[in-house]
Amino acid sequence: MLDVKLLRENPRVVKDSLKKRGMNEKDVDTFLDLDEKWRSLKQENDELRSERNKISQQINEARKQGKKAEDIIKRAREIPERISKTEEELKITGEAKNSMLESFPNIVDKSVPVGNAEKNKVVEVVGKAKKFKFQPKGHEELLVSLDQLDMERAAKAAGARFYYLKRDIVKMNFAIMQFAIDFLSRKGFVLMQPPYMLKKESLNSAIPLAAFEEMIYKIEGEDLYLIGTAEHALNAYYMNETIPAEKLPVRFAGVSPCFRKEAGSHGKDTKGIFRIHQFEKIEQFVFCRPEDSLNEFDNILDNSREMLKQLGIPFRFVLLSSQDMGRVPTKTIDFEGWFPSQGKYGELGSCSNCLDYQSRRANIKFEEKGERRFVHTLNNTAIATERMIACIAENYQREDGSIEIPKVLQKYMRVKVIKAVKQKVQKKAKK
Repeated sequence: MLDVKLLRENPRVVKDSLKKRGMNEKDVDTFLDLDEKWRSLKQENDELRSERNKISQQINEARKQGKKAEDIIKRAREIPERISKTEEELKITGEAKNSMLESFPNIVDKSVPVGNAEKNKVVEVVGKAKKFKFQPKGHEELLVSLDQLDMERAAKAAGARFYYLKRDIVKMNFAIMQFAIDFLSRKGFVLMQPPYMLKKESLNSAIPLAAFEEMIYKIEGEDLYLIGTAEHALNAYYMNETIPAEKLPVRFAGVSPCFRKEAGSHGKDTKGIFRIHQFEKIEQFVFCRPEDSLNEFDNILDNSREMLKQLGIPFRFVLLSSQDMGRVPTKTIDFEGWFPSQGKYGELGSCSNCLDYQSRRANIKFEEKGERRFVHTLNNTAIATERMIACIAENYQREDGSIEIPKVLQKYMRVKVIKAVKQKVQKKAKK
């Protein structure tokens, strides 16, 4: 959520940011009109309450002195009705104002390219795309042929975009998670397994829920939503709290499944386990002082770079444009892995600096030398395991249809190669 002072004192900054995002800058004027009306009503209400108190004193004084107070009493009877009317208007106007304030996206960082996805900027490329002596298979075809994945029976059991992982790929899923957990633990991140469901208030403290509600699953009849990412649950950890300054930065590594409707993405990356309704993810999340958030951004991005290098995946970092990134970050860098079967890069995760946008929504501050300020928050998809499995499978496939295991995962899986399953033929029993 933006600082209301910014909108009141420097609306041009917000308008320029909205324009960069391709959004209506006139919304700022609408908000300011509501804000002015709300402040005027608040002043009127405060004055009426003050007048009511003064009149009550005047009535008491008149009665003490034995004077008639009919005129004063008549005025006193009119005031509660006027107060009630202004309070109702104040409530309606305040709700409309707050709803608008919560809906404004974060201010776009100056380094972000202006425009749509075509303006995204590749800022780093690491590793070379492997040249195969054979036609590489897509991960779904490859994993199905090895009896490591079953999408058809999952569709029968749960619907489209669900899956059964099988055999060694189940081991790989857990191996990737353990690799990321060990890596981030060594970096001093506190491991966190958050609630898999959140209240509306908790979700809204991380994102403008109205804009994201179609992407997440609501629990029918309850004030609960399945989490789409550990980020939202980790953000809520310190909701309405003040963090002691000496504890900052707080660095969490969230380990959780994620559930997403993927509404509006039909026909986009729908094959296999790249874009699905449930997946596991290790999430980096940081609370820090405002002056440290740029360094923390580089730190968690370095972690992603190092993990991808260790996994041996050709990848690139892409600075997202103003119209392609989400509403919450001021700046986002995606990391994309190379998918040989498609001859292109696909998104594996992202790294975002959200400044004080989430901490204002969640009311999370830190105190230093008697002064309280909002913390900055940052998040980073350390590893989304199913997408990583897809990327590893394609890059490590061999001509005979088997999949080599990245060296860094072999100690967790105790397997070096995933081969086709040999079907055992049952011998006929002797008569």
